[in-house]
Amino acid sequence: MTVSFEPLRRIMDGLVHGRAAEDPLVAARHRSFIAAHLAAGLLALLAIPVWLAVAGLPSPAVAIAFLLFVAPLPIAAFLSRTGRYGVAQLLSSAALATLVAWLAAFTGGMTSPALTWLVLVPAEAGLAGSRRVMGAAAGLAVAALAAVLLLTAAGALPVQLAVQPAFGPAVIAGAVLYAALIAIRVETLHAEASAAARLGDNRYRLLADNATDLITRHLANGDVTFASPAARALAACPPADLLGQGLFHRVLIGDRPAFLRALSEADRTGETVTAEFRLRVGPEEAGGFTWVEMRCRPVVDPASGRGVVAVTRDINFRKAQEAAFAEASRAADEANRAKSQFLANMSHELRTPLNAIIGFSDILEQQLFGRFEFERHRDYARLIRSSGEHLLEVVNSILDMSKIEAGRFEIHVEPVPVAGLVESAIEMMSHQIASRHLRLERRIEPGLPDLLADRRACRQILLNLLSNAAKFTEAGGTVTIAAREGQGGIVVEVADTGIGISADDLPRLGTPFVQADADINRRYEGTGLGLSVVKGLVHLHGGTLAIASKPGEGTTVSVTLPAETVARPTERRAAPGGMAYEKERRIA
Repeated sequence: MTVSFEPLRRIMDGLVHGRAAEDPLVAARHRSFIAAHLAAGLLALLAIPVWLAVAGLPSPAVAIAFLLFVAPLPIAAFLSRTGRYGVAQLLSSAALATLVAWLAAFTGGMTSPALTWLVLVPAEAGLAGSRRVMGAAAGLAVAALAAVLLLTAAGALPVQLAVQPAFGPAVIAGAVLYAALIAIRVETLHAEASAAARLGDNRYRLLADNATDLITRHLANGDVTFASPAARALAACPPADLLGQGLFHRVLIGDRPAFLRALSEADRTGETVTAEFRLRVGPEEAGGFTWVEMRCRPVVDPASGRGVVAVTRDINFRKAQEAAFAEASRAADEANRAKSQFLANMSHELRTPLNAIIGFSDILEQQLFGRFEFERHRDYARLIRSSGEHLLEVVNSILDMSKIEAGRFEIHVEPVPVAGLVESAIEMMSHQIASRHLRLERRIEPGLPDLLADRRACRQILLNLLSNAAKFTEAGGTVTIAAREGQGGIVVEVADTGIGISADDLPRLGTPFVQADADINRRYEGTGLGLSVVKGLVHLHGGTLAIASKPGEGTTVSVTLPAETVARPTERRAAPGGMAYEKERRIA
């Protein structure tokens, strides 16, 4: 019949402090200490009724001895509650040394066999695994021996208790038995430590053997001291081939500096370092190369010293994806440049015949070569001219947009008076605004500093904004142009009382060929290029554009451009992709 101690072990595990339970070896040490002291204290408690039955009430000296015998119980409770093993061991050593000295003082002083127990005080303290605790316990044993020696030499020993002849052998036998129990505890701790070490090794070996990533351990000079079985899958070779300089020699020559730098940086800085390089797969004469990523981190092994552990994985598929993405991005950039170049060339080709169409249709409309026989012929000429002007406006917008996107739209910064710029734009748009029976209001803040901008580009910004405002405002409405000094420069606002824009459509405005009203049967003509050109020109100046609108309540477009008192004069030129770079240029 097999006796199971598992329930008792579970009880002891429950008494181990939570902080100590995290480490199996520390938990084993605490469990052994608590079990031994509970057993000693309980035996002392059981001996008290026996003493009372045999010898009656104990004397004060015997009562104090019994208290010292029971001391292991509160010491075990202290360790269970606090987890402070070193302090608990010192308390146990102090209690044992005091008990031995007390018994020796009443049983012969320096000739008492009880003094043999003092040898066990530092021996038991050795279970703590701390030299400091062992030294303190040895000091307590020496102090107890010195106290007995002084009492004996001074003749100050208390009244000696009557002891039986078997007292000496019994005390020595008890010491031998206690020493045996200490030896058992040592062996138990050693067995649990070995089992934990084997379990940890087996677990790590299991992880290393089944991991798909290659795990290697390196010395400070980069030599491999361990390689996991994943070497067969990653490098098509046995792990032994990677030991020493084997892994280094499989790295592509051009990538070896990155490989060594990663190991060196990890060892030097103590941080995780990542490197990407190409690793040969298979034998040198026939093997190809695959891209891998190695993550290194330093480790300190008590047995072999400082080193680096690296985890290497195959990233060939990721590299292929990156290359494909780069190629797709390059192709898209080329297609975008080709599109912009095509638009620019086509716009140039279209402007020449359109100017001729507009010019001759204007001559026909004015009947400079004779009056038309029918009035509708004049209407036809007017229709040809207005259609040509509309088409030319579209072509000019496409040309400007393509220049901006192609990075070829140059702006020349100079001081531009705000009031003169606004008046010039109003004068050019007055006919269109008047023909739509709209009221025009201007609110120019007096004393505004000059803009630091391209005069032609600023005029085009205002013309496009005013044209949009007039186009989307019904007869009888109002178009307002305002200019004021704001944070970051001059703020120019063009507001109308037109149809307005919904909140869902606002984010799409400024995209070429996109309008808020995308219905085929929309009431208002337009391509959506005007606001795109405005957005690009404002961006080239380093300014900002904001749109506020509500359906049925009108729209306000605010443009902020740099002013003489806010920004230094700069010359900007669009870079490929529509971005802008700055070149400082002083203005006299």
